[in-house]
Amino acid sequence: MGPVIDQITTSQTLPQKTDVAIIGGGIIGVSTALFLAERGIHVTLFEKGMLAGEQSSRNWGWCRQNGRDSRELPLIRESMKIWNSLNAKTGRETGFRTSGIVYTTQSKEQIETYEKWVKIAREHGLDSKILSASEAMDAAPGLTQKLAGGLQTLGDGRAEPQKAVPAMAAKAMEDGAYILENCAVRGIETTNGKVSAVVTERGVVACQAVVIAGGVWSRLICKGLGLRLPQLKLRGSVFRTQPLDAGIDHAIYYNDFGIRKRLDGGYTIASEGGGVADIIPDSFAFFREYLPSLMMEWRTLHLRFGERFFEELIHWRNKPLDQVSVFEKIRTIDPSPHHSANMQALEKVKQAFPQFKDARIEQEWAGLIDTMPDVIPVISEAANVEGVTIATGFSGHGFGIGPGAGHLIADMVTGATPIVDPAPFRFSRFSDGGKLIIEKWG
Repeated sequence: MGPVIDQITTSQTLPQKTDVAIIGGGIIGVSTALFLAERGIHVTLFEKGMLAGEQSSRNWGWCRQNGRDSRELPLIRESMKIWNSLNAKTGRETGFRTSGIVYTTQSKEQIETYEKWVKIAREHGLDSKILSASEAMDAAPGLTQKLAGGLQTLGDGRAEPQKAVPAMAAKAMEDGAYILENCAVRGIETTNGKVSAVVTERGVVACQAVVIAGGVWSRLICKGLGLRLPQLKLRGSVFRTQPLDAGIDHAIYYNDFGIRKRLDGGYTIASEGGGVADIIPDSFAFFREYLPSLMMEWRTLHLRFGERFFEELIHWRNKPLDQVSVFEKIRTIDPSPHHSANMQALEKVKQAFPQFKDARIEQEWAGLIDTMPDVIPVISEAANVEGVTIATGFSGHGFGIGPGAGHLIADMVTGATPIVDPAPFRFSRFSDGGKLIIEKWG
């Protein structure tokens, strides 16, 4: 079972028409609704299950600039400005705190990589810096193992995934947005190559624009429009501890695990070694695009062939819009956590930080991360259908980037000057013949 999400009362009535229809009630869709509603745009968000029911409530809770892909830096910079004002903006608790994030390492070669990244970060105005060995030890209180140094960005922060999306959704509704839970969109109707309506399980809603922000479901939604979106899924496992006085208030990444303090006094802990890539039919369809990233992550990635392959082969397909869809049959994907990987991560934390010696797993869960071959999202208009904007494939970075992405998408939908240049996130990069670039700084 996934983490407990703050509950809010959502809209009950299906409108006959709306200016903008948003498919997906995760942080990307809800942020977009928030920024459209405050501009007076009639926006309706459709969530097939519950708000933040999938990856938007199951992530690490990091709001990170530290070590981020250089193409995402302008967007995360803007997103951090929003995070810093989001509690005041929504009038609710999102859990956001500016706490800083530290990457530590025992490798001198990794320090050289950090130094290259810091040069890029400073060009974007970040307060990132290289830590000496002694500074890194000070930033990791209690650590028993020696460090070569680290990378720190003081302006980074943390928030609570189970609180942030409901807070933004409640504010969006106050500003006039319609947000419907348990209302799946079966497909998108077009007229003369332009969006004209979305077909939901409750009826048809006329619209002028659609934002596809369906996370791991976006691939199937796009397929219904004849779009080949090379998106796959990565199952990540996370756990939280009971309240614990460990003396660490900021987020730390050490070796292959990350820890962050929670508002409830416990810690959220996860390990990159717990990532599982279930082999599915699309794994073969997109094998060539994903081969470079597969080679790069081979040591930490667990490939599995099992029931998910057959589930997607049989059930994950588009149907006529007057028939019950897979979006209705699977309201929320709730995968089993990689328990042994979580236990190993906890043992590593206890060995590295003795103050965690009495820590125990209070709850563990897993979520499916929507990934792209070059590990940056698609935030782009669809070339073949006027009025469709795709916002997906955030590759595990969506929570931190979410508010900025919502602002950018709202700009694109309304024709306003974009908050950042969306060119790096264009959908056409997978078909224009250019080489896909993968950056790895951490």
